Amino acid sequence: MSADDLFGPAHVAKYVETDGETGYVWRGATILILTTSGRNTGEQHSTPLIFGRDGDDVVIVASKGGAPADPGWYRNLVVHPEVGVQIKGDRFRARARTAEGEERERLWPVMTTIWPAYDEYQTKTEREIPVVVLERL
Repeated sequence: MSADDLFGPAHVAKYVETDGETGYVWRGATILILTTSGRNTGEQHSTPLIFGRDGDDVVIVASKGGAPADPGWYRNLVVHPEVGVQIKGDRFRARARTAEGEERERLWPVMTTIWPAYDEYQTKTEREIPVVVLERL
């Protein structure tokens, strides 16, 4: 099984087990593992996500492939903005916030350069797909 075949829990497990040696690059994009606290249960949930950088900050997109509703991980971090992040072997806590206005406008093309399908996803939904900034604590 190649890293490109990984998705969901299998991707998280391999990434964590290998400090990102398997799973850091997925279909040409760089991947991190985001761990959020469940908004209702408080349980920890880990998700592999494409990421970019903006200076010292990490940037992710809550696209869910253009689905009508935001992904669960995004709904979790809105309620509990302190999250866990793993980029390769670097594990750290971060505060998540949704980019708005001019910042979002600046970051959207950064992320579509990394994953061009985000533009297509945006055409599939009426919601504005959130761009999330992760600031290391």
